[in-house]
Amino acid sequence: MFLDEISAGSASDQAAATGSFTMPFSRSILGSSRISSQSTIESMNEEIEDTFSKRDLPINFPDVPGKRDTVKEHVTEDMLREVTDVYISETDSVSLLDIPSTLVSVDADDAEAIMERNNQYAELCRNRMGNDKYVDRSVQTLNGAAKSKQVQSDSVVMVDSATTVTTWDMYYTLISPEQCEEVCSQEVGRADYPEAGEDISRGAEGSVSVGSMASTASAASSMKEVEAFGSGLNVESDLQLIMLSERFQHCLLVMERSILGNTFQPKLAAYRQLPVTEDSLVKQREEDAESPRSPAVERLWAFSCELSRGRRVSSMAWNKKNPDLLGVGYGQSGSSKQKPGLVCCWSLKNTTWPERAIQCDSAVTSLDFSSNNPSQLAVGMQDGSIAIYNVKSQDSESCVLSSSECPNRHLDPVWQLRWTQQELRLTGEEMVESLFSVAADGRISKWFICSSGLDCIDLMKLKKIQSTKKKAESVLSALTPGLCFDFHPTESSVYLVGTLEGLIHKCSCSNNQHFLETYRKHFCPVNRITWSPLCPDVFLSCSSDWTIQLWKQDHHLPMFGFSSTQIAVCDIKWSPKWATVFGAVNEEQLEIWDLNSSILDPIIVQPAAAGVKMESLLFAAQTDCVLVGDSDGHVTVYQLKNLSVGESSQVDILEGILRSAAPKQL
Repeated sequence: MFLDEISAGSASDQAAATGSFTMPFSRSILGSSRISSQSTIESMNEEIEDTFSKRDLPINFPDVPGKRDTVKEHVTEDMLREVTDVYISETDSVSLLDIPSTLVSVDADDAEAIMERNNQYAELCRNRMGNDKYVDRSVQTLNGAAKSKQVQSDSVVMVDSATTVTTWDMYYTLISPEQCEEVCSQEVGRADYPEAGEDISRGAEGSVSVGSMASTASAASSMKEVEAFGSGLNVESDLQLIMLSERFQHCLLVMERSILGNTFQPKLAAYRQLPVTEDSLVKQREEDAESPRSPAVERLWAFSCELSRGRRVSSMAWNKKNPDLLGVGYGQSGSSKQKPGLVCCWSLKNTTWPERAIQCDSAVTSLDFSSNNPSQLAVGMQDGSIAIYNVKSQDSESCVLSSSECPNRHLDPVWQLRWTQQELRLTGEEMVESLFSVAADGRISKWFICSSGLDCIDLMKLKKIQSTKKKAESVLSALTPGLCFDFHPTESSVYLVGTLEGLIHKCSCSNNQHFLETYRKHFCPVNRITWSPLCPDVFLSCSSDWTIQLWKQDHHLPMFGFSSTQIAVCDIKWSPKWATVFGAVNEEQLEIWDLNSSILDPIIVQPAAAGVKMESLLFAAQTDCVLVGDSDGHVTVYQLKNLSVGESSQVDILEGILRSAAPKQL
């Protein structure tokens, strides 16, 4: 086979084949044991050719490798299904030009030469700037191999759809079918209203699927609706009906409260003593670093709107069950134009508009919420009438009871009202809530419900105390006007009343003829009296004689007298948290007093705004805030800051201060 292949090939192939194989012949075949010269090799070749020519069969050389037949491997189906992993890896990056930078220390020997060379190069670049053809651009020297990518996706089918939606379609989608029929019966007033109602309800259902293929049914039903209603209804009446719907009003209320809650969130968080945000905390730390932490007040917001603007805030009262609800009474501001009275119920959830606004026939002078019925608000007016309103009702004329038909009603302004729990005389255990009032006609009255509305009985008539003059005056002139009163925090039958003469009388509900005690110090009208909520036998009084007096009920003379300005003190209140802290307002400023710090000067003084007079004061029960009403209809909320009063209520401190002042009264 080896010789056949050689003879079958070309001469060049034969030469290549002969030169590419090494044929190791044995000594028996070649007939010689050594081959040492070229002649010997030529003689051997001639002998081999002669021997091959004489033989017909090919000679097999066992030591010479021959050509093998290619055997094809049988491929099975499992071999085709076998997964072969091919890993492709990236070769190392090849840098065609790499000029590394050279760093030389400034302390090196050749540092000066290198710096000089750098300066020369920089000077060269600066001189040739703009006169050469150098262009600063990025160049990609190596382009990667293109890679084809195929993406297959479903085709996007676009369909145009249109419909006509009227105002009635949008309205009736928000109400139930029963309400839909009721509105149709009220507005249309036609005999064929059931068919019209059916068309409207179907149109409302169709309008929900706007953008779908079924929206054409809504358009058709809307056209039928317009034909059914006729030309009597217009677009304005449709919008008005939507605006007055109860559900739409509720949605607006929720949206308004959400927006205002987000807007006033930092102020409300400070009012409720919640953790402040990080930005506010950083700002507070910066302020504390700039100035020492001295007692101060910070204005949070003001309850005010167009209805209350220009009116005097005469009284304020918290709701006893809902501490977020504030009742505010507005009187006359002293202007020439007389306005009717106004009562607004403000909520912390909406500081820009009152929850309820009640118009009164006369200017409001006092108000108070009931404890047993928190929705009942008693209002005293300048004409002497008393009315009880239900603040749950949306109607502005939600007057439940009134004293306008009472023959014993007050004839002069009702300066203060108070709901108080009274014990029954028979059992002494059951508590009944009663309404009391004091008016400028010199009467303190207790009110109850009768068939005609409200009726009253007189607890006390404030008679003038005459020492030198004879009692020759009439009955009406013998009574002195009462300006304020307050019930004892623990003894519900004992109360104090302040008069126009400057006297303070201690009275009892069981004795309507004589005063228990009379306290003399003020020589001008007593504007406010308030018992301490933490020390039951201590009370405060303020007067138009510029002074504030601190009393104990078993002493006829005041324990302390306070005065900071030469102007009448309008209102005064104890702090509900600290026994030694109270607040007072006059027309010019707000004052916060702390008896533990000083009995001579207030620790905080907040001036009133220009052209505005402060009129009334009220502490917040659950927070460190105080509310101030002014002559322009604003109720401003201030936060008390940096009061070093401690965690306790300081009752022991107040009692110690009073004991130290007791020897002076002996």
